[in-house]
Amino acid sequence: MPEKSSEVTAASIARLAGVGRAAVSNWRRRHADFPKPVGGTETSPSFALAEVEQWLRDQGKLAEVPLRERVWQQLSGHLAGPVPALVQAGCTLLLVRDRHPAWLELAAVSDERLAKLLPGALEQVLTARFGEDAVALFTEVFTAHASSVTRPELFTESAGSRPQASLQASVPFLRGVAELAAELGARQAFEFLLGRYLDANPRQYTLTPPGPAALMAALAGAGARVVLDPAAGTGTLLRAVERPAELYAQDADPDLAALTGLRLALHCDATVRARAGDTLRGDAFPKPAFDAVLCHPPFNERNWGHDELAYDPRWEYGFPARTESELAWVQHALARLRPGGGAVLLMPPAAASRRSGRRIRAGLLRRGALRAVVALPAGAAPPYGIPLHIWVLRKPDPGRPAPPELLFVDTAEHAGAGGGRDKLDWQAVHDAVLDAWQPFEKHGTAEEQPGVSRSVPVIELLDDDVDLAPARHLPPPAAGGGAAELLRVRDRLAETLRLTGELTPAPAAHAEPAPWPATTVGELARAGALVLSAGGTGSTSGAGGTSGTGSTSGAGSTGSTSAETVPVPVLTEQDVLSGTAPSGTLPEGPDEEPVRVEEGDVVVPVLGGGSVVRVIDEATAGAALGRNLQLLHPDPAALDPWFLAGFLRGSANTRQASSYASTSTRLDVRRLQLPRLPLADQQRYGERFRALAAFEDALRQAGRLGEQLVQGLYDGLADGSLTA
Repeated sequence: MPEKSSEVTAASIARLAGVGRAAVSNWRRRHADFPKPVGGTETSPSFALAEVEQWLRDQGKLAEVPLRERVWQQLSGHLAGPVPALVQAGCTLLLVRDRHPAWLELAAVSDERLAKLLPGALEQVLTARFGEDAVALFTEVFTAHASSVTRPELFTESAGSRPQASLQASVPFLRGVAELAAELGARQAFEFLLGRYLDANPRQYTLTPPGPAALMAALAGAGARVVLDPAAGTGTLLRAVERPAELYAQDADPDLAALTGLRLALHCDATVRARAGDTLRGDAFPKPAFDAVLCHPPFNERNWGHDELAYDPRWEYGFPARTESELAWVQHALARLRPGGGAVLLMPPAAASRRSGRRIRAGLLRRGALRAVVALPAGAAPPYGIPLHIWVLRKPDPGRPAPPELLFVDTAEHAGAGGGRDKLDWQAVHDAVLDAWQPFEKHGTAEEQPGVSRSVPVIELLDDDVDLAPARHLPPPAAGGGAAELLRVRDRLAETLRLTGELTPAPAAHAEPAPWPATTVGELARAGALVLSAGGTGSTSGAGGTSGTGSTSGAGSTGSTSAETVPVPVLTEQDVLSGTAPSGTLPEGPDEEPVRVEEGDVVVPVLGGGSVVRVIDEATAGAALGRNLQLLHPDPAALDPWFLAGFLRGSANTRQASSYASTSTRLDVRRLQLPRLPLADQQRYGERFRALAAFEDALRQAGRLGEQLVQGLYDGLADGSLTA
């Protein structure tokens, strides 16, 4: 049977050639000899990698495929599937990292000889890092994917009658993986490949940002050396632990369990134990000896084992209802701790107040097991629309009395203007939580901060509801910052309204529509008068990559940004629509240069069918271009940017350039029209459009200040901090 060649999407072709996705679409339209699709769908076709490479070389658009792209394409087109290929890559990278001289000796032999020697070398390094039964964890992945393999000879029987992948077909790929490790480092090479795989399968995994992982690890304490994550996903919570001695991970998905083990082993020198299996039904690490447990459990699980586990000894604080799977995970975490050990779990807010869980919450309070409840801003982790909670717990020490108070922290004020995950100030969230937690942990009480934190006597919480939502127990902050701040807002509003009056444009004299010769953005791009670029690409190197979880085993998260990484602000779609400063951040991963905006560039949102356009000023220049945005970089000798932006905003123009789906509208920027005018005339129109934009900015600022003043007055009158 002929081997299946690697296939690439339009996005992958764009990365190979170092261009935007729009350029690939343009090549398909303009060049009759562009390779024909060999798979995919009509709206998202795929192409044969070899044909694409040859075409790019023939066109002079590609000298050589970058190593990371070559390795990724080999992984994505691997005959056994991308997950077994990832496991093979991770095992090889571990050999390269831990036993580099041995790898150099193996790499010097022929491919056929390497295929025979490599399994034994991999088994040695895996046993050294993961224990005697480690190989079974990784071969289970190949067993699970065996049905999708089109060539049975990829599998052979090893000495223990365990199915093990033959490495013959993978040797070229694994040599490339080792080359990538020499270029990036073994850890970053694996992060790059894993991140690409998860990005290519966004619906299969629940991805969370790096902020919660770093915060949860900090709340667990610096003394946590032996740490467990019973719903590990891809292991990011464990990767956030500083200087661990032993890391234990379990996940119901064998793929994720294997990838987690490799990721952790490549990340640090700690002892790593990773196991596959349903934690609540079949705990792989039953000994209660952990310093800390970090966990992002699956939410709202009905089939968590309620019927089978009614008499399980872990339910020390009460048998969880079928609808309270999260409280089962809480008690599992406490059962695995040594006395005095800590557990930190990411929880849905409903777990703090559902009536079906009040008896267990009361038990946790009476025994002193629950120490703090932290409300995160909405957008912290999926589901992004609700403000998740962090529960901080401690295993009660029989020799010590139960702590008398519980700490509540609410970080909603750090959600950022307009909310959304791209606007979270995670450093501010991190600092606010630890500033409240650290003195509370040390003294058992903490100074009250209105609207932010408060330690509450447990006896006050043991009512009929045992409602532990932080917002219900915190005193409100001073309305709008207090009366003095409201006066300052009022003065700023008055000044802005005065400026708005000055900027109000006078209507131009009536004239008949001008019969200008028209052109389109697409024609200008082909003529070289402007350059089109699509946003949403690029990443920044850091300690982490992307991670995720399977639907039945827990939620994973992304790695954290290293302290040395300088964050690159991202101009998001919402920033363009609201006229605010860049508020997004680049995703983690090996460096991939994003599209950067320059002063005078024109940015157009492509979704929604609106007529919003932004000209980049000096303050915004240098930011990365976010998703769902098109950048137009005009040649200043041919196009005035304000002239360009002004005509692109015409309502009739955007209507004729829009296409409509059942639930959305998309703007085809190339179809937008503008008149052909000499540069001097363009500049004359550009000055009028610039004045209109300044007037619009003043109106927008007046609206924000007005809303702030009105809400502050409502709040102040309602809570008594202002008198009528």
